[in-house]
Amino acid sequence: MGKITKRFNRLNLKFNQVIKILIVAVMTIITKQGQAQHSEQIIIIDGIKTWVNVVGQGDKTPLILLHGGPGAPSYYLNPLSALSNERRVVFYDQPGCGRSYNVPDTARLTIDFFVDHLEKLRIILGFDTIYLYGQSWGSTLALEYYKRYPGHVKALIFSSPLLSVERWKQDASLLISSLSQTMQQAITLSEKTGDYSSPGYQSAVAEYYNRYVARKKPWSADIDSTFSRFGTAVYQAMWGPSEFTVTGTLKNYDGTAQLSQIKVPLLYLSGEFDEVHPETIAWLKQFTPGAQHSLIPEAAHLTMQDNTEADCRAIRSFLNSVP
Repeated sequence: MGKITKRFNRLNLKFNQVIKILIVAVMTIITKQGQAQHSEQIIIIDGIKTWVNVVGQGDKTPLILLHGGPGAPSYYLNPLSALSNERRVVFYDQPGCGRSYNVPDTARLTIDFFVDHLEKLRIILGFDTIYLYGQSWGSTLALEYYKRYPGHVKALIFSSPLLSVERWKQDASLLISSLSQTMQQAITLSEKTGDYSSPGYQSAVAEYYNRYVARKKPWSADIDSTFSRFGTAVYQAMWGPSEFTVTGTLKNYDGTAQLSQIKVPLLYLSGEFDEVHPETIAWLKQFTPGAQHSLIPEAAHLTMQDNTEADCRAIRSFLNSVP
């Protein structure tokens, strides 16, 4: 009886293994055909393990989401999965943060590096034309990608965009002036000494983020995950120690000269209490005649977190208006 039981267990184990293999094979076929409702995978691009999740299905032009930071993984963009009932929506963590492993040598962290990585991802996914959504730094990446590969981009969405670092710093100075004198002094001292670990500076950062990054309290699990899996090395190398202190390689970036070259439909999104001031959006729009702008009420920089319904409605309406 014992031998029969052992033989049965071995056969049952083999059967389960076969079933698992068949399930993986079927899911792979479905993914390749672009019909998967939810396709989470690791794709190796130039040796970098890149986490990608394609949500939704259908033949409409897919939407690729470019998160901010640099180094702020895409967890916080999760509310935008609501758009997947009409098209495929691609979430991915850029190299060096979140679920994308192999933190690159910081010497490799250039705009061109991220543009090349995105282009290789598009090719692997098999998309000819795409919509590009860039949030914060993601808008820098979207603009630079469009500059090199305009034929593959059907429309652009710049959400709370970083397109001029000088203008960003002006907005930050205006918002910092709304903080307490104690916090303003702590920021000034840290930027003078280069010590950004002081309790005063960190308190100022927390207050600034609560007012102008994400206002809805408590912060969601998505935001918590973004900060817990944050690519600090990427952020500090390219940007700096906080949203309002710029010391990295992007400190002189200005993409405004390229805006007039955009020949596809363009939507600007921003929040009522955004780090990107409404006057800055108006200033950017002068370079892109015909571009639309949706101001999301009761929202700060993370509009999709503070007011998901209004944010998704604006994006959906724009995409459905694109010829």
